[in-house]
Order: sequence, then structure tokens, then C-alpha cells
Amino acid sequence: MAKAKVPVATILDANDKELMAIRKIAGEDGNLVIRGKIFGAMPMVAKLTPAEARAALKLLDFRTFVFLLTLLFRR
Repeated sequence: MAKAKVPVATILDANDKELMAIRKIAGEDGNLVIRGKIFGAMPMVAKLTPAEARAALKLLDFRTFVFLLTLLFRR
């Protein structure tokens, strides 16, 4: 039986080169944990704490918030 393909989200730099391939996003110990590979080679685990998530939300203005909501429905 063939193994199911794992979905991957890619973060690109300004030149459309792959910075990070995200393989898993999950909640662990009260933090958001992002697992993936940087530059296609180095495994990485990034953690976002609740305090840092609140700080990140403060960076969003209304226009960017609306853009993020509509981004999910664009091609």
C-alpha cells in the first residue's frame, strides 16, 4: 500500500526561494509548535508561546487582518 503524501506549506523569501517547508503545526504544552525544514535540509522546531502570539497579533492592522481572511479563498 502506498504511503499517504504529507501536505507541506512553504514559506518563500523575496526571490521566491524556499526558506522553510512546514510539515506539521500542532499545539504542545500550551505553545504552537511548527516542525519543518529550513532551506530544504536542516530540520527545525519553532515554538510560539501565547505571549508571543499576542505580540504578533498587535502587528496586524485591520487591512492586513482582512487580507489574511481572504487569502484562504484565493488561488
